[in-house]
Amino acid sequence: MSSFLELKSFYKHINREPESGESGVGHFNIFKVEDLMISRDRPATYSRRNFFKVSLVNGHSKIHYADQSIEVTGSSLVFTNPMIPYHWERIDEQQSGYVCIFTETFFSRFGGIKDYPVFQSPGAAVINLAPEDVCIYKNLFEKMLAELEGDYAFKYDFLRTMLLELLHSAQKMVPAAGQPHTGSNAAERITALFAELLERQFPIELSNQVIRLNAPSAFAKQLNIHVNHLNKALKETTGQTTSQLISERIAQEAKILLKSTNWTVNEIAWGLGFEEPNHFSSFFRNAAGMTPRQFRQTDVD
Repeated sequence: MSSFLELKSFYKHINREPESGESGVGHFNIFKVEDLMISRDRPATYSRRNFFKVSLVNGHSKIHYADQSIEVTGSSLVFTNPMIPYHWERIDEQQSGYVCIFTETFFSRFGGIKDYPVFQSPGAAVINLAPEDVCIYKNLFEKMLAELEGDYAFKYDFLRTMLLELLHSAQKMVPAAGQPHTGSNAAERITALFAELLERQFPIELSNQVIRLNAPSAFAKQLNIHVNHLNKALKETTGQTTSQLISERIAQEAKILLKSTNWTVNEIAWGLGFEEPNHFSSFFRNAAGMTPRQFRQTDVD
């Protein structure tokens, strides 16, 4: 079971040489979807990549994450984060569009790429496009491709600017995704702070990494409020209790780690804050309806 798909492996898989974007500025490249010779019969994997990807795709597909599947129909923008494992299943034989890949280093001078909402969760990562929007993004990808093939001395700076334009344009189409709560309602502010603390602990990237906050009392202490106050605020804004929200997020990360790493169940349990592996197994069975080992052996969730 692989843990990371490296850039060199990606290029080998599509029978290409990594000829672009390796000039000490990180890596950047663009392809036409129809030129990528990737077999549709390739078995499902949930390996993490070491590069980001933005795709403009036209055609019927399914994107399988460890904990959910998202169907893509028509024309869509799809943003993939290297730390969120996925497998792309092509339904239609004919697919068209563009794929842009780049490393975190390429984008670093513009800040943390991981902080952009479209890269933070599968729910915000797939944006269905109206016909008038397709032309706008197609033109932007074509402009980036033409610039990449040109000889302008500062083309990579220009490409970063166009990539940033693409990210912000896309995020404006889903303003609810990942936006901070700015209202005066105290429950909303508490919910936003809780969500930030919860997400800050993920993804778990090392087998010796352990989350610190995995109980309502720990979050309440960090937020300097009573646990009953925290629970009331979350129940009011989300309809779920603090324990439910924590459990759902830990279960989601557990599924990702079981699918994308070769860590033992004990190592995963420890990383998720369970001191006893049997407690983790019981927790996971209640959340997923099967044991961690049984889930790891399934092809697709």
